[in-house]
Amino acid sequence: MSQEHYHGAGMDMEMTPPDSMSGCSTNMMMQMSFYWGKAAIVLFSGWPDQKLGMYVLSLFFVFLLALAVEVLSILPGVKPGTNPILGGLTQATVYAFRMGFAYLVMLSVMSFNLGIFIAAVAGHAVGFFIIKARALATAGREETLTSPTGITRKV
Repeated sequence: MSQEHYHGAGMDMEMTPPDSMSGCSTNMMMQMSFYWGKAAIVLFSGWPDQKLGMYVLSLFFVFLLALAVEVLSILPGVKPGTNPILGGLTQATVYAFRMGFAYLVMLSVMSFNLGIFIAAVAGHAVGFFIIKARALATAGREETLTSPTGITRKV
């Protein structure tokens, strides 16, 4: 059985995509287990191209994408009196960007590079922390503004 039809034996999977111009196929290996190193292909062929600076940039890019997914997870509320179509369009646009970023993070992690995976998880964690810290600070501020007697304190 040829390797391109049998996926259970090895850790690497050989892929032969056709060349768009000539119809020929080229051989390349797709990593099927986690590995460590700067020799990764993240999102685009030839990027980061085994250069340390570009690899660090790709780590930072994936970190920011994951952070953006978490920050965009709190959709802006529609204010009373806003046109419902405009409010729905705004929320749908934010949601579309969030899903697009989430898919880019997923595709980045599918490079199976451990550094990219750690950057994605760290970005999600920092984004979640920012959102929850902000929510707790807002809730704490509301508690300190009103006392149990109902008298509002000056801040």
